[in-house]
Amino acid sequence: MRAHLARVDAVLVQALIAAALSFAHIHDIAMAAGQDGWKAWAYPISVDLLLVAAWRRLRTGTAKAAAWCWFVIALTASLGANVATAGLLDMTDVPAWLRILVAGWPAVAFLGGTLLAHSAPKETTDEIGTEVMEDQEDEPEATPGPPVHPTTESTPPTPPVPVPVALVDHARKVAAEHHTRTGTRIDTPTLRARLGVPPPMAEAIAAQL
Repeated sequence: MRAHLARVDAVLVQALIAAALSFAHIHDIAMAAGQDGWKAWAYPISVDLLLVAAWRRLRTGTAKAAAWCWFVIALTASLGANVATAGLLDMTDVPAWLRILVAGWPAVAFLGGTLLAHSAPKETTDEIGTEVMEDQEDEPEATPGPPVHPTTESTPPTPPVPVPVALVDHARKVAAEHHTRTGTRIDTPTLRARLGVPPPMAEAIAAQL
């Protein structure tokens, strides 16, 4: 926990130092370009606000191209002021093009901040959901038709298997012997096994017993 707080504190200190130096450099450039008094302090504030607005739009995940464009513009203004005040620019004799940029910066910052802060993000999911609902409403409802019952074909009855009378008499003897020995009525599988006949004939014989 302490190590995490130490890392956060270090980042915050670095951010405060960078913001203070950049703030002072933009103020010095504005002063050198003829924007004195409170106007010189308003320039760094506008640059920082444009950076914050662009960063917030980047975090939302919508309109990233415009957010990156304005973020680069604000970052260029901040870095340009830092580099210009590092001895590469004569602060007592500022060129005309820099005076023009400084004078036109408030309008540029206002335009970028307005587009970033007040442009509505695209709600793609809501649009897709609305289109799906409209398509479902446009589709005609299917009218139920008469119920269709599956047709079952009647199977023709199987013709009776002819059984010889002698075989029926022999089956009666086998059945009587089975009843005497077990005390139960003989079933069809046992009768078929004792007589050695196919199943249809065994069922026909059992029906006659």
